Amino acid sequence: MEEKINLLVEGGKATVTPAMAQSLGPAGLNIQEVLNEINEKTKQFQGIKVPVDILVDKSKKTFKIKVGIPPTSELIKKELGLEKCVANPGKEVSGNITFDQIKKIAEMVKDKLLSKSENARIKEVASTCMAMGLTIDGKPAKEWIKSFNSS
Repeated sequence: MEEKINLLVEGGKATVTPAMAQSLGPAGLNIQEVLNEINEKTKQFQGIKVPVDILVDKSKKTFKIKVGIPPTSELIKKELGLEKCVANPGKEVSGNITFDQIKKIAEMVKDKLLSKSENARIKEVASTCMAMGLTIDGKPAKEWIKSFNSS
């Protein structure tokens, strides 16, 4: 029977967590080996928080690593080089994102979004941008989304 450990780690920089130690230690697994594999599988997401599942089979003393898709907000911050966003979106601006950047991110997260059409995925990403206090192509995100809806 497999036990699943859910983590959110910075790509390529996973460290031991209490949950990990409690599950991997008794299973007889080498924690450093597990960390090395996580870091290898997440290195393309450096600087981004990425969900990781560790599937542990205690009877066989084996593990599998499954890497998920990073949160949309983390991909946006990485794309724009932002450390964090403003505390009051709508009143303050964190930065500006272009339509092409939104389209790129929408493509990256298409497997995890509920929207099936490209336009709907673009609107979902644009809504995240609005919540983060970003302008889109120099316009307030809310205005941009309205004009995108009418086009």
